[in-house]
Amino acid sequence: MAEITLVEAITQALAYEMTHDKDVIVMGEDVAKDGGVFRATLGLLDKFGPERVLDTPLAESMIGGLAVGMAAFGLKPVAEFQFMGFIYPAIDQIINHAARIRNRTRGRLTCPVVFRTPFGAGIHAPEHHSESTEALFAHIPGLRVVVPSSPARAYGLLLASIRNPDPVIFLEPSRLYRFAKQEVQDDGKALPLDVCFTLRVGNDVTLVTWGAMVKETLTVADKLNDEGISAEVIDVATIKPLDMQTIMSSVEKTGRCVIVHEAALTGGVGAEIAAQLAEKSLFSLKAPPERVAGFDTIVPYAKMEKYYLPNENRILEAVKRVMEYA
Repeated sequence: MAEITLVEAITQALAYEMTHDKDVIVMGEDVAKDGGVFRATLGLLDKFGPERVLDTPLAESMIGGLAVGMAAFGLKPVAEFQFMGFIYPAIDQIINHAARIRNRTRGRLTCPVVFRTPFGAGIHAPEHHSESTEALFAHIPGLRVVVPSSPARAYGLLLASIRNPDPVIFLEPSRLYRFAKQEVQDDGKALPLDVCFTLRVGNDVTLVTWGAMVKETLTVADKLNDEGISAEVIDVATIKPLDMQTIMSSVEKTGRCVIVHEAALTGGVGAEIAAQLAEKSLFSLKAPPERVAGFDTIVPYAKMEKYYLPNENRILEAVKRVMEYA
């Protein structure tokens, strides 16, 4: 079993599904000849040819519309937007059409399309290349929002997303693309969508996170363990729909919750998790839920980036605050 990076796991999943399903089409800006900005589609053109790996014009609205049309009539397009900040011209197609086709046609048509895009800060790029606006898409009925945080989860979740009959926004944390390698078996086994993954089991505090922030959160959990604090770490993985049952079951055990995400604080997915805990798990809580998030500002340029991203110290401070409650 080979050890591969997260971006290599994306390539591997795409190749597997294209090999086993002739309806899967990969498309986007520079995805064919160049293999994409991060080389996530490298080698697919040589293997599957120009009819199934399509370089598109620099026109995100067109990419969105073309993908919706393909999906509505039987194909399974995987459309890449180079960066999350470039996805907004396609919002009309994604929200008004991809998300609504099943409802609009009363189930006669579905829209099995995956919209892939790198997202998040930490690679010293301008703000359009560094945004984390997952909450925008999580608010839209009819869209599923998926965020892998490791090579194995990237492989399994992308397979599941391509096989899903409804549209998926698949957000790939660019900071983790080549951060670490992991053994990934290329066996075509999908991971379940719509469920959280418990990465560490603990009894004192629940740490809820997703995407690139899983890295810092796991490091904090190790440090807390050295201090005698047992932290349970939950990777949300599917932002929409939220698997609140796993989160609530953990909080029933620990009584405390810290939610970590790099998206801006206000209106973030962390606020939704905190609200649902207040509504459904109030009497399990020993302390108010804490959120550790990005600031309500545009993502700064490279020199200030480290001050924008939540770091281990901020997470530790939040944990110490919730632990002060008896």
